Amino acid sequence: MVAIRSTLFLLLVSVWTIPFGVLVSLAIALPIAARYTIIAFWRSGFMALSRHVLGIRYQVIGRENIPPTPSVVLAKHQSAWETVGLQEVFPPLVFVLKKELLRVPFFGWGLAALKMISIDRAAAKDALKQIFDQGRDRLAAGYWVVIFPEGTRVAPGETCRYKPGGAHLAVRAGVPVVPVAHNAGEIWGRNAFRIKRGLITVSVGPPIDPGEKSAARINALAAAWIEEEMRRISPHRYPAPAAAADAVAA
Repeated sequence: MVAIRSTLFLLLVSVWTIPFGVLVSLAIALPIAARYTIIAFWRSGFMALSRHVLGIRYQVIGRENIPPTPSVVLAKHQSAWETVGLQEVFPPLVFVLKKELLRVPFFGWGLAALKMISIDRAAAKDALKQIFDQGRDRLAAGYWVVIFPEGTRVAPGETCRYKPGGAHLAVRAGVPVVPVAHNAGEIWGRNAFRIKRGLITVSVGPPIDPGEKSAARINALAAAWIEEEMRRISPHRYPAPAAAADAVAA
């Protein structure tokens, strides 16, 4: 049943995405707010299919921590779900993504029309400059910026080095950093044909004020909060150290 539901979902999402990819591309001459309205309608359909076909629901913890002004979101990246789901949690936003995604028919065209921040990850210095320049522009225009600081999808229970680009952007733009943990990878793993039913928990941490903090300090604070929260919402993925387990057994 899991494979059947997953295949049906992917088929329906593809059919749903094609007209919107064309529509939002044709709407390039319209104000960006109009393009976001079109994508918001697509997103509603995507989330409805996730809910009714796949049986995926989600809850948000810490919604009160979301600042009233555009900020930089540093989020865990485990699956494809959060690239859509986070758009329902936060105000209008843009993602930092690899430029190759813009070449994907229909889906990539929509990303391009929404002025996502596309970077060439092979050119490290140029990529950082693109994040800083485009990021400040989007924040000034009233859009939030979402960055996956680990740079790639990470399986539940694992972690990668947190890159400081998002923290640097927050310092340069003078905006808060909002850390986000979630367990979407428990439901929607790398294999899109095996998407399980279940409840996804998205946890929003207290905003980190960039005032009088270095980018390295902000990055470390965000990483520490996210990883600690991951242990709380997915405790089975983080077994206790051997010494602690022995102490409990004794």
